[in-house]
Amino acid sequence: MDKAKKLGVLGGMGPQASAFFYNNIIKHTKAEKDQDHLDMVIINHASMPDRTNSILRNDTEEIRSLLIKDIKDLESMGCSEIAITCNTSHYFLEDLQKAADGHIINMISEAVRYALEKEKNAKKLGIIGTDGTLSMGLYKKACRDYGVEAIYPSKENQKKVMSIIYDDIKAGGTGDQMIFMEILDQLKAEGCDVIILACTEISAYKEYHGVPDICVDAMDVLVREAILRCGKEYTE
Repeated sequence: MDKAKKLGVLGGMGPQASAFFYNNIIKHTKAEKDQDHLDMVIINHASMPDRTNSILRNDTEEIRSLLIKDIKDLESMGCSEIAITCNTSHYFLEDLQKAADGHIINMISEAVRYALEKEKNAKKLGIIGTDGTLSMGLYKKACRDYGVEAIYPSKENQKKVMSIIYDDIKAGGTGDQMIFMEILDQLKAEGCDVIILACTEISAYKEYHGVPDICVDAMDVLVREAILRCGKEYTE
């Protein structure tokens, strides 16, 4: 009897990124037939209030309550491993895990761990994410736990990051390659050994354009961890 766990996916933040996550779960699960793939339940909660705006306004109770309800709904449908396809939403991870009976995969911690597996002597990790993710220090804390430094884009380049996320990807576009490379070049110039794509819209950008090998995509790490934790085999 297959003892694989059912994966719950709290998505829709944004929908395009969640679609890429689902497709990559299928792509990277070693399978010869339908039954070899993961059983999954996906909540595409596209109407969820904007996480960055809520965090920056310190108005987070509605989102916290909605996320907890979604977690409970996933668990009621038999999901014991849960993936949240939004880096910024990991601001609520501690509260969500307390409310959950199962296990919520920590995409941020796992992304940092994987980046250091990729470059064992790394001292600085560049972080490309939303204003909310950066201002709350989500990756800074994870980097500190692993003894490395998190480096952010300059103020000017962070505006470009937010434009790629909100004006391009969330609006149905694919993102500007020249602008993205300007952001990347600044982080490399500051000595970053690895650069983490710390927003699932930036993960969507990567799907359209590809990125240099210096980059680690947090959503790719979440895909790998979800497959392995649910008892299936990950394949490149």
